[in-house]
Amino acid sequence: MSTTSTLFTIRPWQDSDLPALLKHGNNPLIAQNMTDSFPHPYLESNGRMFIEFARSHEPYRLYAIEVEGEAAGGIGIHPQQDIQKKNAELGYWLSQQHWGKGIMAAAVRELVKKGFSDFDLNRIFARPFGNNRASQRVLEKAGFKLEAVITDGFFKNNEFVDEMIYAIRRSDL
Repeated sequence: MSTTSTLFTIRPWQDSDLPALLKHGNNPLIAQNMTDSFPHPYLESNGRMFIEFARSHEPYRLYAIEVEGEAAGGIGIHPQQDIQKKNAELGYWLSQQHWGKGIMAAAVRELVKKGFSDFDLNRIFARPFGNNRASQRVLEKAGFKLEAVITDGFFKNNEFVDEMIYAIRRSDL
């Protein structure tokens, strides 16, 4: 997949993206809203392992968001297993310097289309932190609906944070 808009391109991660991944990903404001598998500081070894992992799936599930000629964020779809096999979780992040430009909502819409096209899914969901209103707005702008709030569902940085569950269904498109 390589989807291009006037603001960004969604494309597979490349080994040459490592410097940009480290530049944009090594930000505590990004890490605070990600799972613990996205550490801060974000080291070269983390970036190398991530790019290798991102390139290991067919079809691809994890993509770079290229802005102004460099990988400035990431977006991915994670198909579930067993009785949740018709669902996939969506995850994303974007460099702080590109926040507020409408890039992420557009990228989410593009990956949702691709997710329903590439995988036998009925539902794509995302779980932003309750205190991350910007991420919740991204999902709302992309057509996701709030399904549930799990009070203190996450434990991040030594504190409990609400887990918001947003979803979109194939029939919503």
